Amino acid sequence: MAVRALPQELIRAKRDGRALDAAAIQALVAGISDGSLSDAQVGALAMAVFLNGMSEAETVALTEAIRDSGEVLAWSGLDLPGPVLDKHSTGGVGDLVSLVLGPWVAACGGHVPMISGRGLGHTGGTLDKLEAIPGYSVTPDLATFRRLVKEVGVAIVGQSGELAPADKRLYAVRDVTATVESLPLIVSSILGKKLACGLDALVMDVKTGSGAFMPTHAAAVELAEAIATVASRAGTPTTALVTDMSQPLAPCAGNAVEVREALRLLTGEGDDGRLLTVTRELAAELLLAGGLAADRDAALARLDDRLASGAAAERFARMVAGLGGPADLLERPDRHLPAAPVRLAVPAERAGIVQRLDTRALGLAVVELGGGRRSPGEAIDPAVGLTEIAALGEAVDAERPLAVVHAASRADAEQAARAVRAAVTVGEGEMTEPTLIQDVIRREVP
Repeated sequence: MAVRALPQELIRAKRDGRALDAAAIQALVAGISDGSLSDAQVGALAMAVFLNGMSEAETVALTEAIRDSGEVLAWSGLDLPGPVLDKHSTGGVGDLVSLVLGPWVAACGGHVPMISGRGLGHTGGTLDKLEAIPGYSVTPDLATFRRLVKEVGVAIVGQSGELAPADKRLYAVRDVTATVESLPLIVSSILGKKLACGLDALVMDVKTGSGAFMPTHAAAVELAEAIATVASRAGTPTTALVTDMSQPLAPCAGNAVEVREALRLLTGEGDDGRLLTVTRELAAELLLAGGLAADRDAALARLDDRLASGAAAERFARMVAGLGGPADLLERPDRHLPAAPVRLAVPAERAGIVQRLDTRALGLAVVELGGGRRSPGEAIDPAVGLTEIAALGEAVDAERPLAVVHAASRADAEQAARAVRAAVTVGEGEMTEPTLIQDVIRREVP
């Protein structure tokens, strides 16, 4: 459809199932950014895309237009000694990978300008977790952000008004017009923001299972392939991993409790569990894509060395201090991180083996405790959450609870305990855990 047409004619073309060329898509995205398209027109466009889809070429054009709707960061003038790399997850429960991966990759020579988001529905948000750290600013000025990426190697912050402004408005309209679940709109929203950071390579963690937005394996693979393909066609080599979210990734869920778990892992106190496995694999893919390791074995060896040496923890500490947080967080986490006044262990109603976890329900239990938002803009309690969550296949009894609730009041704790019991199925006999890393999809720039 020619770009010279009026916006309503372009929307009509999409409504009728016709393809839009790159110039038409750029004109529409420009109208979203500058406000010349009304909310009604943006909503109509989103619904037309939701109902009729987009071709791969259209999705690439939409992604590039959203990326280019604001500032696209250029790092060449800073003379960075290593590649610019980033990771994105579709979200889950107990997924604190970003907190560990960013400084870990930085310690290996990468530069990670990570633009993160807040919790959405039952899933936790990286920004909410970081704001559990007193003083940590998720909205620094661009000069501070760029300086930390150069000097520390990592800065995890929120989206500024300068980066992909079209996405911010388009997403807000999608959220109230029942068009969030459109694959082309999901892909362009994720990648528009990420590619505006001027990346040399990207790795995606696409979740599947009871705690994921893409609960079926087929839907997760479709999204992973679309992201990897569109990103590579837009100029950024991308690897997408499909990983299991049929149980919380870490044995905890909440904001301050997840920061504590990240510190445990970074300082070598955490065990070699699912969280470390997924983070290590995603980080290895970034080292390979960024030319920081010759092969997978070399990447894993480098990562293990930087974790054991304390270099990854040191990068995290410098990032926190550089963004206004306490300089001694690593040494004195209990002095700085908030703790809930009520702790309640949730015993199983019968001894047995954990057969199934409704991970989404566990995430919603944290939201109901006040650890997430039930409405936009609602304040959250960073101290509440769940810890010691039993894993699939683990034996539970009177001594080993299903989880420990951290709550603001006894009544809140008891309500959450009931939700935990309802979310965990305990039975007899052994059970096999789902495969943690189910697919790996790599796409180079064509």
